[in-house]
Amino acid sequence: MLCIAAAGVVTALAATSFTLSWTHSVEHTQWRESWVIEENRLQLVEASVEGSGAGIAVPPDATWADGRWTYTPDLPPLSNLNLAASGMTPSPWTLCTPGNECLTLGAEPAATIRLWAAETCD
Repeated sequence: MLCIAAAGVVTALAATSFTLSWTHSVEHTQWRESWVIEENRLQLVEASVEGSGAGIAVPPDATWADGRWTYTPDLPPLSNLNLAASGMTPSPWTLCTPGNECLTLGAEPAATIRLWAAETCD
């Protein structure tokens, strides 16, 4: 189960994976991450961005295809992921499950969003 706490509300999604995307604040290109849930941990399995530039460090092993740099980040599984809306990005985050259930997160500046995996989202 994917749990999302935002604006004082906890939302539970029956999902074993999700994508998180947003628009870069300076380059105005889309950044997208693919996550899986394994043993109640969040594992980042792939990241891609539509270009490189200010604040976008594309790793040397990234590959260019279909208009995006794609790579596999070297990050251990996380117990939770905290997102903080700066108000500087031209769009909020979009979180989508494989069934195309999508949520908009962090539309308001200073909004804090917490993602975690659990059997129940109490």
